Amino acid sequence: MTDTHATDHKGDVRARVWSELRKVAVPDSRFHFDFGEFICDFDGGDAAVDRLVDHRFYQEADLIFIAPDNCLERLRLKALQDGKTVLMTTYSIKRGFWLLDPAKIDPVDWPLAATLDAMERLAQPVTLADIAKLGTVDYLVTGTGAINLEGVRFGKGHGFFDVEWAMLHELGRITAATPAAAVVHDCQLLTETLRPESFDTVVDAIFTPTRTIEVDDPHKPTMGIIWDVLDPQMYDTIPPLQELKAMSA
Repeated sequence: MTDTHATDHKGDVRARVWSELRKVAVPDSRFHFDFGEFICDFDGGDAAVDRLVDHRFYQEADLIFIAPDNCLERLRLKALQDGKTVLMTTYSIKRGFWLLDPAKIDPVDWPLAATLDAMERLAQPVTLADIAKLGTVDYLVTGTGAINLEGVRFGKGHGFFDVEWAMLHELGRITAATPAAAVVHDCQLLTETLRPESFDTVVDAIFTPTRTIEVDDPHKPTMGIIWDVLDPQMYDTIPPLQELKAMSA
């Protein structure tokens, strides 16, 4: 059953935040300012990423999952420059997971490899079976549509990051103790108290152009994919979910 009040509230929050975000957002070449379709870069994004890079979660990580968000392109490049391996997905996960290994990509190509448009020409496609053989994923980083000070995210409404978390958890590559972070503009910070669902991934840290916020006791899912509540359309359009289902059969 859908909670109509909660759905309406999320819609109101998104409308309010997106109105302010448009003033600082970098438009996407395909989606313009349609924030329901992509997570934008924004003025001051470099400062937010600098804060993340200075933080212990990043400094202690070797293998990092970085979401395919526009605001994280410079982070993907910085991670390659720092010798870190980057695991990521394509937009909407439809073409699966990819591995950016700085040891296997010419440094001249790192700036291209960090972009969504060129990444698939330079990165290595990996199946879930491949990921299961990797080492532990040390850190996960995402953008989001809006977030409160307790680390509860309002994304575009599709739930891709929560699905990515759940798949990596089911593969044993992460646990509830694995740190996660969000990179956002200050105008995306909310003061509302929000209640996360059991499958919502609350982040440990938030990085904005002006603030570093650490979250006390963030809620993390302790399970993999909850098949009974998964949107059937996501299953039909995301091959890694189909692979995971076959692996667990």
